[in-house]
Amino acid sequence: MHSCTSVSLDLSFHLGFANNSSLRPFRRSRLCHSQERGIIKPENRHDKGTFTEYKKLGTKDDLLISHSPVAQQDSLPPLVSALKASAEENVASFHFPGHNRGRAAPPSLTQIIGLKPFSHDLPELPELDNLFSPEGPILEAQRQAAKLFGSSETWFLVGGTTCGIQAAIMATCSPGEFLILPRNSHISAISAMVLSGARPKYIIPQYDFEWDIAGGVTSSQVEQAVKELEMEGQRAAAVFITSPTYHGICSNLTEISQLCHSHGIPLIVDEAHGAHLGFHPQLPSSALQQGADLAVQSTHKVLCSLTQSSMLHMSGNMVDSERICRCLQTLQSTSPSYLLLASLDAARSQLSENPDTIFNRAMELAFEAKYWIKEIPGISVLDLARDHGIVCELVGNRSITFAINLGTCRDDIQRLIFGIEHLVGITAPIDGEKGYGEFNGYTPFADIKMSLIPRDAFFASKKKVGIGGSLGKVCGELICPYPPGIPVMIPGEVITEKALEYLLDVRSKGAVITGASDTSLSSIVVCNV
Repeated sequence: MHSCTSVSLDLSFHLGFANNSSLRPFRRSRLCHSQERGIIKPENRHDKGTFTEYKKLGTKDDLLISHSPVAQQDSLPPLVSALKASAEENVASFHFPGHNRGRAAPPSLTQIIGLKPFSHDLPELPELDNLFSPEGPILEAQRQAAKLFGSSETWFLVGGTTCGIQAAIMATCSPGEFLILPRNSHISAISAMVLSGARPKYIIPQYDFEWDIAGGVTSSQVEQAVKELEMEGQRAAAVFITSPTYHGICSNLTEISQLCHSHGIPLIVDEAHGAHLGFHPQLPSSALQQGADLAVQSTHKVLCSLTQSSMLHMSGNMVDSERICRCLQTLQSTSPSYLLLASLDAARSQLSENPDTIFNRAMELAFEAKYWIKEIPGISVLDLARDHGIVCELVGNRSITFAINLGTCRDDIQRLIFGIEHLVGITAPIDGEKGYGEFNGYTPFADIKMSLIPRDAFFASKKKVGIGGSLGKVCGELICPYPPGIPVMIPGEVITEKALEYLLDVRSKGAVITGASDTSLSSIVVCNV
């Protein structure tokens, strides 16, 4: 991938034998195996880039590692402590939510999760602070997070990384201003342009046709986009980069940030899958460490907070922090979940206990899995079914992504390796030794022409037309096949023959079409222009 590197704990495995199979019609699927046997690794042999010796595994008890990689703390994090104290008060509650601290919690759910989540599901009580004007435990929790992650200011998010990306773009781009971003950016960046009125200046990222995944962005691509705008008498208000990508591919943010700052342009990084970066010597530096002005992280992905909880970090003074606050107040719920907020504080505390060593075990297991999977014929590894009990993160057209995290144990790795071995054993390659199908030979979003900016297209009058009559018309909806999860059509773009061919091809292989009003693709919503 030229200057791009695969570096996250996500491992993507190439299924060279699956060229004629259909795409799984769902995001997460199961690879299954039930065998129980040890893995014997060559003594004193090191995989490239690893730091662990390969040795014979012990008993099952030896294989299982703690799912809580840090020691129990003597004191609770500030927001966790405040939530605990408030929940334990013996009070008559005359406030929302209606389950009244669990007293009226739905039995069907309490049978599964118990009453404690409900007793701690509290509203914005004075002792719990206010997310939009923090002065107490939320402020202290955010300050401690800023110190750990190296930011000048950190905001807790209960709307996921989506609202953080939207706030970052809205805080830097006013209506009519240009945002430089890769064409395969997350849908939240597109919705941010609808909200802000920003005009996109797309970069077509590098693309690996063998793996059928988009790569990173280079500084030369960003520089070219900046120069093209300057030649048109325009200037970029911000640059937006996704690093790492869903598949763990990172861009050289140091070079990109230096370039941006030389032009006085702030750099925003979608670091949803990279909250762990910078906390291990064999992982790359974080976006902030590489000079990003704003970085948005899904703390719940690789770290251990509750799903939907994220953080927005700022560095330096190029971006107005008060404008970010106003944007977040516009985007976030006025009734934030204190369970989500406390989980962010707890995840930060968990990481801060042993920031230099907490990922050692996960990295060891990741390298171990990588080594053994490379030994399986017909499977290749991108550098960094129900019976088997394995659930993967993402099923793609030519690869499967497995995410290894702090809760992964060696028993999980055994299941993974045995499951892949079994899958290889029952699946015969079709195209000789290579086993790969034919490649389309073009990026699904490379041939694009924009007629309307996303905001204008979003609010434009629309109609449905048959797919056969949509060619050349302006798309009125965002159409994204899953996998690979990259928008092929964005509101405001002219519908091309290549885009239609790609959509119909992946749909015929079983891809789920998201965003389209007609998921069968017999019709498409277009703008009346």
